[in-house]
Parts: sequence; C-alpha cells; structure tokens
Amino acid sequence: MQVNTLESLAKSGSLAGKRVFIRCDLNVPRNEEGQITNDARIVASLPAMRLALEAGAAVMVTSHLGRPKEGVLTPADSLKCVADRIGELLGREVPVVAGWADGVEVKPGELVVLENCRCNEGEKKCNDELAKKYAALCDVYANDAFGTAHRAEGTTYGIAKYAPVVCAGPLMAKEIDALTQALEAPKRPLAAIVAGSKVSTKLTILSNLAEKVDQLIVGGGILNTFLLAAGHPIGKSLAEPDLVDECRKVLDILAKKGATLPMPVDVVAAKAFAADAPHRICGVDEVAEDEMILDVGPKTAEILGNALKSAGTIVWNGPVGVFEMKPYAGGTEALANAIAEATEKGAFSIAGGGDTVSAIDVFGVKDRISYISTGGGAFLEFLEGKKLPAVAILEERADK
Repeated sequence: MQVNTLESLAKSGSLAGKRVFIRCDLNVPRNEEGQITNDARIVASLPAMRLALEAGAAVMVTSHLGRPKEGVLTPADSLKCVADRIGELLGREVPVVAGWADGVEVKPGELVVLENCRCNEGEKKCNDELAKKYAALCDVYANDAFGTAHRAEGTTYGIAKYAPVVCAGPLMAKEIDALTQALEAPKRPLAAIVAGSKVSTKLTILSNLAEKVDQLIVGGGILNTFLLAAGHPIGKSLAEPDLVDECRKVLDILAKKGATLPMPVDVVAAKAFAADAPHRICGVDEVAEDEMILDVGPKTAEILGNALKSAGTIVWNGPVGVFEMKPYAGGTEALANAIAEATEKGAFSIAGGGDTVSAIDVFGVKDRISYISTGGGAFLEFLEGKKLPAVAILEERADK
C-alpha cells in the first residue's frame, strides 16, 4: 500500500508555516472521577505532534472520547483531561478549542486540541458539508488513528476527500507497513493463530486467512467447534455446533492448497469454568461429558510451538486457552514464547486484539514481537480481508 506520510512531508520542509490537522486515537480509559487510568494512546500519538511542531507547523489535534451524543458537549465528554496530559508530556500549554468546525486560530509552533470530534453533528455519518468545513481548516491532513480506520467518519474519511494534502501519521504508517508485510507480501511459511470464544465472530477471518496461510492454528471456543467438526468429544465445552459445516469448509480450503490446521493431541479439561475447579490433562479423545476444554495440553503446546519456530511470518489474534486462570495458561504461554523465539531468529510477527495484547504483557514478550497492532476492530477487519475506509482514502490521495 502506497500512502503519503507525515514524516516525509516534514523531512522535505513541506510543513513549515502550514496548518496541520491530525486525527489521533486518544480514546483513553478513565475512572469514575474522569481521571485517565492508562495514557498509552496519548504517548503513542506524541511522535506525530512532535513531527509537525518541529517542522514549524500550526498543529490541530482531535480525537473521539467515549460515546457522546452528537451536537452535545458535556464535561464528561471533553478532551480537557487528554490535553492536560499532552501538555505535561510535551512541557507546554495545550489549549482546548470547542465549536471548532467553523474556524480555529492557531499559529506556527502552536498546538491546540480540538474538542471531541464525535460531539460534532454529522461526524459519525460523515456529513459531506461538515467534511468540507474540516478540510478548510488545514493545509495538511494527517490520519494517525489506525484504531478508527474501519470507520468512514468525518475526521477519518470525509476530511481526507477535500484537504489539500493528505498523509498518514507515524502510527498509521507503521500499521500499514506491518499489515502489508504480514499478509500481502509475507515471508513464508506464513502461520496464523486465531482464537476466541466463538467461531461466529471470526468466521470471515478464518475463511480469509485459510486462503493465505501455510498453517492455521485455532484455540479457545473456536477450537472446540473445529474438534466437533473433526469428530472429537468435547463434553460440555463452549462450542457452536451449528457452525460445524462452516469449520469443515475452512478445513477444505486449507487442504486444497496443502496448508494445515493442526488438531491437539491433548487438552486441559476441567469440571467447571474456574481456576480452582478439578481439572486434568487428557488425550483429545478422552474428554468426559461433564468436562470442558479450557486449554491445549503440554504435548500440543510443544508441537504448535515447534511449528511456529520455523515460520517466516506469524499473525497472532487470540489466546489459545483461558490464560487469565493459571491452570489454563500453559498453552498461550508456550505459544507466546515460541513466537518470540521465532521473531528473534528472523521471523516477522504481528499481534493484535485486546486479549492478545494482555497475554503478551502477562508473559513478558512485548519486546520480542515485531509489531503489536494499535487497532482492535480495524486489525480484525483487515484480517477479514476488508478494505479499511480510512486507509483506502489515504491510498487514493497519495501524491495528490
């Protein structure tokens, strides 16, 4: 995918004296008092702001926060807490501007935060007149919010149709490069791990990846449905029997191209969904009617881990077991370490999704994964093979 980048514009001197509008993802978690509990998204967005400021631009930054009612700005929806944190991190005053769609005063070297964009009436539906107003505010539009790339909204898509110059911010550019490297031009063998509670939520991903990968590993409730499709007993495990035929279609796609979906040889089965429930390691065909599968067994984890260590590219979405409970964390930990080891040997690895990122933190492999995606829904839609509107418009406006 070819797009203009904020970095290249800054290096060429094209931002000096220009009005730069940056769409970030600053939708940070807050407690009941409205205090930010995790500023990771703010920290991740700072490079784009610094790039533009150091290049001599007049910088405007906006984002959505929470789920406000369009046309109404309440204190709970305000980006003031975000602006204050940006100011602390950059060591400067960062004013917040409300009612900004009709005009903003900002000079070169200044940075302002434009209030919660989803409070603007017409933002979510990408109202064309509103998009034109946004575009009139700037000389350069930069999208640095991959997490919203699957949404065609005013500040993610509409403005990019009309702004004089359109580009990707550093975060967006890295995400595009990583996803392209993983799925459009992968180093082979390409392995993908797709796990979760339900096949129905990831069926499109499974079908799309089956066409691309050399090996597909499934886990969680998804694995249970595939086990049903293969004729294995699953006791009272979470599964979707009505999707067994769809799982068989995925298996057929893989088989026709010589790819594989390795089935477990052993599992961790428990009497109940609880850390202190009676549980045991047993063969995949030995699960009793009153047991549920909550993780792959150690032999399976070793087999899967060894397969991943020889991969050239690894895409990871979802833990293979209930890793939050120690008795059922072994499979996910083994795969996390195998992916990290493969990466250190030269494989390219990309991981995404909330549970996956949590597992990466729990098992301490964050610095041993090539790229960790910043976009939950957008990452999943990319894996589904969907065209992301905000990325598509950046491609369309490249060098224009």
